[in-house]
Amino acid sequence: MKQILNELIEHRSLNKDTARQVLVDLATGKYNLSQTAAFMTVYMMRSITVEELQGFRDAMLELCIPAHFEQPVMDVCGTGGDGKNTINLSTLSSFLVAAAGQPVAKHGNYGVSSACGSSNLLEYFGYKFTNDIDELKRSLDRANICFMHAPLFHPAMKNVAPIRKELGVKTFFNMLGPMVNPAFPTRQLVGVFSLELARQYGYLYQNTNKDFVILHSLDGYDEVSLTSSFKFYYNEGERLVTPDELGLPTLTHEDIKGGATVQESAIVFMNILEGKGTNEQNAAVIANAAMALFCADHESGMLAAVTKATEALKSGKALKAFKNLMNT
Repeated sequence: MKQILNELIEHRSLNKDTARQVLVDLATGKYNLSQTAAFMTVYMMRSITVEELQGFRDAMLELCIPAHFEQPVMDVCGTGGDGKNTINLSTLSSFLVAAAGQPVAKHGNYGVSSACGSSNLLEYFGYKFTNDIDELKRSLDRANICFMHAPLFHPAMKNVAPIRKELGVKTFFNMLGPMVNPAFPTRQLVGVFSLELARQYGYLYQNTNKDFVILHSLDGYDEVSLTSSFKFYYNEGERLVTPDELGLPTLTHEDIKGGATVQESAIVFMNILEGKGTNEQNAAVIANAAMALFCADHESGMLAAVTKATEALKSGKALKAFKNLMNT
């Protein structure tokens, strides 16, 4: 590790194979806590390269417990790390997507750089995490969505998790999270915290068989915030979209501000699903769900996806999907 750290400190980068091997060694406990923390810190100071990202991704997928499903599933998630502390848009929108007919295998974790991650939220409501594939299949059958708590599928990461928690800031593991869903989804909406990372993700996903949308709001959010235009990369190229083009209002940060605690976040979450959210909160959730549905069906267009997402929320179908998941 000393040699690797020296190379990185001298602004050299790792090739894909070296990056893969370093992460395998790191995850399997070859390095001590100080070396691991130093390695993670390097990538807070400098950009990650596409080759490094590929190598890290390959290592994580190699070490994970896979979960294969018969139907084509989608993941809807963000990298986190944007520091914006919004309502749980990706988790909420996942239930709209499931209710609109697209099976979802949601990959999530506890919040590291935010007050409440998707795992914090579902755990608060009493959801029991599992990596039992048959149980996850039953969730998909009943709710059209299953939830995969990342630590159960990436056991090698137990050496890294305490360091991430103690650091409390985004690391390159935030960048990796959406890429290492153990269900190997064929469709994926990913929100990322920087335009540079969006480009890198777009490049990597172009070399896969996935239908994908990688997006970033230009004022810094890792989701469609509706507080500004957002840019996205997808199978057919790239686009810049304004809230108005989705037929949705332009919002302020206060409109979509998240809770300071898991309990506060949970209250907002349920208010929205139960039809008691503000128009602004509803619009943000619909926008993210719509982009996921657009990912699954490019040909019908974004406005048709907005219509489907709106119906899924306002009809109560998204709430039903949530209740069905909690009953599995």
